[in-house]
Amino acid sequence: LNPDPKASLPWDLETGLRVEPRNLEGHDRVRAIEEEMRRVRTSSRHQLSLRERAILVSASPESLSVQEENIQELEELALSAGVDVLGKEVQRISAYHPSTLMSRDRLKSLIIHALHVQASLIIFEQNLSPVQVKTIADMTELKVIDRTQLILDIFARRAHSSDGKLQVELAQLRYLLPRLEKRSTALSRLTGGIGGRGPGETRLEEDRRRVRDRITHLSAKLARVALERQNRKERRKEREIPVVSLVGYTNVGKSTLLNQLTGSSVLTENRMFATLDPTTRRLRFPREREIILTDTVGFIRNLPGDLKRAFLATFDELKDAHLLLHVADASHPKVEEQIERVDELLKEMEIDAIPRILIMNKADRLSHADREILQARFPESFLVSALDRLTLLLLLEEMERRLFSRSFSDDPARVLAVRK
Repeated sequence: LNPDPKASLPWDLETGLRVEPRNLEGHDRVRAIEEEMRRVRTSSRHQLSLRERAILVSASPESLSVQEENIQELEELALSAGVDVLGKEVQRISAYHPSTLMSRDRLKSLIIHALHVQASLIIFEQNLSPVQVKTIADMTELKVIDRTQLILDIFARRAHSSDGKLQVELAQLRYLLPRLEKRSTALSRLTGGIGGRGPGETRLEEDRRRVRDRITHLSAKLARVALERQNRKERRKEREIPVVSLVGYTNVGKSTLLNQLTGSSVLTENRMFATLDPTTRRLRFPREREIILTDTVGFIRNLPGDLKRAFLATFDELKDAHLLLHVADASHPKVEEQIERVDELLKEMEIDAIPRILIMNKADRLSHADREILQARFPESFLVSALDRLTLLLLLEEMERRLFSRSFSDDPARVLAVRK
């Protein structure tokens, strides 16, 4: 292996040598090469501070075009997590390898490439099994994670409320537990059960027991949180205040729209999962009529099951909504696919029967011709820009008509004037 990152190839080919005793003593040369590679990696990490440098990998029986789309979204997730993406590797395989995902030779070549470009992290688009994680980790000192771990890391960074932190921790522990168990199933047979606990308990068994106990504790706390939310919802029902929820794919501008409608200052960033904690604000219409407007965590393709279960209480908020505002990014090249995925998730959560308004946000980024095409494709949608309040007037009028049976007769701009 050639430790020079500027070399044309990550390896050098030695000229043929005669098989003699003096030529078989290559320990010094091997040690010199390893020391040089270690020096290069240490220097690189010092210069790059704490930012991770990653190679993104997709290996799947799916077509290359589908994998390219998926790895593009993986790159957005990586950038959202503060990772520098050095390159992407896509390979179509006939079947998943049970222990390495792809062939060992291809994996070794990938690891050599990652070392050559001074990557510190390999991120797989496919979710890795515990066996695959262990096998790949044994082949390299680089950190190896999958898409689920990346999303969990983003959620852990962005959760600010106590509820959100509990939900993320629960999802992380549920993801971790089977990976602890897969390290050695023999230990359960040898030391588990009566007489296997106490001072003589192995570190692995102790870790597993602690994780299970913590999962039980967090589940109980979240059950109490869900009860508190239910009580709040009952109080809102008593006051007969309509509830409107913003739903949609991640990073489509839901929080920006909430801010524009209600005059709030909720954090908005151009990155995936900028909002994790549910946000509730009041929106007042003329004639002293008001609604509750809520912003929830964005959806994404193949949202990990552990996160779905952990955020179940959050998603349950949607079930009591009188109206859903489905926000989509009109400028995204895959906007139709994102709309379909959100519709599928709403159906999966059994809330697809709730009335919906489709909002095509970021329409200001489209040309006039593209706007007409999109409007013809989704004739009942509202093309708006959350940054321009004037584009929201027709939307507000439709919201009031749906929620209060008839629209207001006076200027709809008054809604934005009396927002609180």
